[in-house]
Amino acid sequence: MRKVLAATALAGSIALTGLAVSPAAQAATAAAGSTTQAATSQGSWGKYYSSNKKAYTYGKTYKQGYKVYTHWYGKEYSPKKGYVWFRYEYKGGGTGKRFYSWNGQYDHTWSIKGISKLYTYTCWGGKYKYCGSVHRIY
Repeated sequence: MRKVLAATALAGSIALTGLAVSPAAQAATAAAGSTTQAATSQGSWGKYYSSNKKAYTYGKTYKQGYKVYTHWYGKEYSPKKGYVWFRYEYKGGGTGKRFYSWNGQYDHTWSIKGISKLYTYTCWGGKYKYCGSVHRIY
């Protein structure tokens, strides 16, 4: 009887520490993780700065029908221009890029059909100068 109780207690402590997780619990955890990813991939994003912090962008990304829309705002604090880059991947496997430049502050909306992933980064002083880190926004 003691052996049965000890084995039950040991199995319960292993399950509590996460060493042994049932397949149902693993599936629930995986489903919760994928739901979180979907919720964070759409909506508001930013402030994403250039590497020298002289320009930044922020905005909102949403899907309507087959198109993904991005409404973004850019701000920079000098006589030089700020640049925002958007890199995207199509569902079929192709890729593409586009950029916009602005001086002072700017507000713009664009859309594209059939993409599965969208990334952005901000540069300042030139298309390829002082670029900040890349962020996935959709």
